[in-house]
Amino acid sequence: MLSWENSLRFMMSVLLDEGIPASAGVAIEYNIPLSNRRVDFILTGKSSQRADTAVIIELKQWQSAEVTKKDAIVKTWLNGGVRETNHPSYQAWSYADLINDYNETVRSESIQLMPCAYLHNMKQGDAINDAFYSHHTGRAPVFISPDALKLSAFLSQHIKYGDSDNIMYRIEHGVIKPSKNLADALASMMDGNAEFLMIDEQKLVYETALDLAHRVAKGGKQCLIVKGGPGTGKSVVAINLLVELTKREMMTQYVSRNSAPREVFKKRLTGTRKKTHIDNLFKGSGSYVNAEPDTFHALIVDEAHRLNEKSGMYQNLGESQIKEIIVASRLSIFFIDEAQRVTLKDVGTVEEVRRRAAECGAEVSELELASQFRCNGSDGYLAWLDHALQIRTTANTDLEGIDYDFQVFDDPSALRRAILDKNRKANKARMVAGYCWPWASKKDKHAMDIVFPEYGFAAQWNLDDDGMLWAIADASVEQVGCIHTCQGLEFDYVGVIIGDDFVIRDGRVVTDAAKRASQDRSVHGYKTLLKQEPDHARKLADQIIKNTYRTLMTRGQKGCYVYATDPETREYFAAFARESAGHGEDTALEEALDGLHLPIVTREDAEPFERHVPVYDLSIAAGQFSEMQIADAEHWIELPEHLRMSPDLFVSRVVGESMNRRIPNGAWCLFRANPGGTRQGKVVVVQHRAIEDPDHGGSFTIKLYQSEKIEAYGEYVNQRIVLKPQTNAFGYKDIVLEDELEDLKVIGEFLSVL
Repeated sequence: MLSWENSLRFMMSVLLDEGIPASAGVAIEYNIPLSNRRVDFILTGKSSQRADTAVIIELKQWQSAEVTKKDAIVKTWLNGGVRETNHPSYQAWSYADLINDYNETVRSESIQLMPCAYLHNMKQGDAINDAFYSHHTGRAPVFISPDALKLSAFLSQHIKYGDSDNIMYRIEHGVIKPSKNLADALASMMDGNAEFLMIDEQKLVYETALDLAHRVAKGGKQCLIVKGGPGTGKSVVAINLLVELTKREMMTQYVSRNSAPREVFKKRLTGTRKKTHIDNLFKGSGSYVNAEPDTFHALIVDEAHRLNEKSGMYQNLGESQIKEIIVASRLSIFFIDEAQRVTLKDVGTVEEVRRRAAECGAEVSELELASQFRCNGSDGYLAWLDHALQIRTTANTDLEGIDYDFQVFDDPSALRRAILDKNRKANKARMVAGYCWPWASKKDKHAMDIVFPEYGFAAQWNLDDDGMLWAIADASVEQVGCIHTCQGLEFDYVGVIIGDDFVIRDGRVVTDAAKRASQDRSVHGYKTLLKQEPDHARKLADQIIKNTYRTLMTRGQKGCYVYATDPETREYFAAFARESAGHGEDTALEEALDGLHLPIVTREDAEPFERHVPVYDLSIAAGQFSEMQIADAEHWIELPEHLRMSPDLFVSRVVGESMNRRIPNGAWCLFRANPGGTRQGKVVVVQHRAIEDPDHGGSFTIKLYQSEKIEAYGEYVNQRIVLKPQTNAFGYKDIVLEDELEDLKVIGEFLSVL
C-alpha cells in the first residue's frame, strides 16, 4: 500500500503540468473486463482533434532491469529476488488491446487508447529501452525517473482538453462482448492468427517454453511445470505453443489424459487439414509406452493432474505415464492444477513430476499462471467456492462484491429451463452432475438416467453417440454431462446437479463415495482401499469428490446454476446466493437510482398514478414501450405536489451531453408516454433503427423534434425529420431521417427535470 501511494505521489507531480487540463478524468486500478487484471492509472480527455482519448499508464516501483533473450521479458527485483517478468511496455499495450478487444463501446465510439509505462524510481534506462524491446516500446513508450517532463508532454499531447463526455464512465459501463472460446478459435490459431493475447504470466510461460525448446535442440532434457487454477489460460498457452513450435518445424504434440478436449479440438479442425495431420497433433497420455527416447522435440501435457500411473484399457501397460512422456521428448511441459485431480488413479502432482524428471536427468523449471479469465475473471468466486466446498480456508466467506452469476434452484426442472434459455444464444450452456446415477441409457436408448419424479424431471447422461463431443453437439443441452466429458472445456453457463455423494450436515461437508454409481471409474478401487486403509481411503475419496464439484462449478465463464438433491445442502448454497442477491440488489438499486431524491417504493407498495409514477429504463423500453410495461415497473416514485398526476407519466434518467442546455447529464426527468398531437419543437424520446445515439449507441435518442412536411393526396406527411441536439459539447450533430419515416416511434415527451 505504501509503494502504491508512493507511485500516486509521483503521478500527481506529473499531472501538475499546465499543459494537462484540470478537467481531465482520472481512474485508478480499472478492472479489465472478464479478467482479474487491473490498469494502474488512466487519464481521460480529448485530443487536439477533439477525439475521445484514454491514456493507460502502467506504474512500476523498479529501480533497475536486465535484458533477456526472451521477447517482452526482462529481469528485475520482485518478491525478494531477481525474477523474469513482462516488460512494462508490453504489459501496458497488451492491457490496452484487451480493453479494446473486450469493450465494444471503446471500438464503436472510437475511444482512442494510448498506453505507456512510468518507472519513477529508475534512474538509468538503457536496459528497459534496449533495442531488443523496440517493438513494444514503440507501441507503449516507457518513461523513467528523469523523464517526468517527457511523460507530462506525452500526456498533454494526447489529452489536450478535459473529459466533458464521461469517457471513463462510458468505458467502465461499456458493452462487453462475449469472450472467445478456445475450441471455436482453434482453426484460426492453427493458421497462425493470434486469437488470444497472452498477458502477464501467460506471456512469461510462453516465452520460457520457446526458449527451453531451442535450448534442448543443442542437447539435454528440460521439464517445465506450469501450475494454474481454472480459467488461468493453461489450455490457451498450450495450444499457442503447439502452433508456434510446429511452425518452427519442431516435432510437437498436445497430450491429455481426458479425451474430451482432444476430440473437441479435432472436430473443430475437421475439414481444415488432413485427418492424419490432425490425429498426429493430439494424443492420449498412454501413447508413449513404447516410444524411443527423445523421439519428440516437445510434448505439451494439458490437464496433467489427470495423468495415470499406467496405461492401456486395463491399466497394465508401462511404468509411469509421466516418466514415459519425459523420456519420449527433449522438452516436456506439464500444465497442472492439483485441485482438479478427480479420480483415485490421478497421479499428476508437482512432486511426482519433479521425482520422475530427476530419474530421467531432466532439468526442471516451474512457473505459475494467476491471471483469471473464467468465472467472469473472478478470483473471488474461486476462493469462495473453495470455502463453500470446504477445500481450504479462504478470506472469501461469501459472494459479496463478486461479479458472477451464481444461482441455486429448488427445482431441477427450473434449472434446466434456465440453462436451455441461456443456450439459445450460442449453444454454450450445459447441465452437468456428479456421477451418482447409473448410466441406464447406455444400453437402453429410451431409458432415463437422472429422474426426479416429484419435479417432473427426467434426463439422460450424455449420449453415447456423441461420445466426447457432447460439449459441442447441437442437441446435447438436453443431456447431462459428467466430469469426464467436460473437464478441460468451458461453457458460458453451467448447471450443476449435486448428488448425494456431497451433503451438508450441521454446516459441515460430508462426502460418501459409496453414493457414486457403480459405473463411475473415478472411485474404482475405493472399496478395496477402504478395507485396507480406511482413514486414507476416506480422506482420498473426500478430496476427489470435492475436487469434482469444484471442477464442475468452474466450467462456466459467466455463471453457475446449482441444484442439490439433498435439502440441507440446497439450503446451504442458497443462503450464500440469497445473501449475495440481497446485497447485490441493494447495491444495484443504489446505483440505478443514484441522484433521484424523491420517495421511492416498490411495485407492491405503490399506488399507481394516484400517488406514484414508475421509474423506467429507456434502453429497455426502446421499441416496445407500452402502458402495460409502465404499470409493471419495479420502482415507483412520489412526485412533488406541484406536478399533476396522470396515467401516462414516467420517470427516467437521461445520460449524455447531447441535450445539456436543457437536460444535465445524468438528470432524472419526467416524461409523458406515447404523446399525441404535434411534436414540432418539442423535446421527445424517439426510436428508429437508423439511429445510433452518440451517448449510448442505442437506437433511441432524446432530441428536439423538427419535421418538414409536404402535401400528398390532400394530406400533409413528413418528408424529413431532424432530431437536433441542444448542447455546448463538441461532436454532436443533427440526426436526419428521410427514409422509412413510418417506422419512427415517439416513445415519450420530455416535461421537466426533477
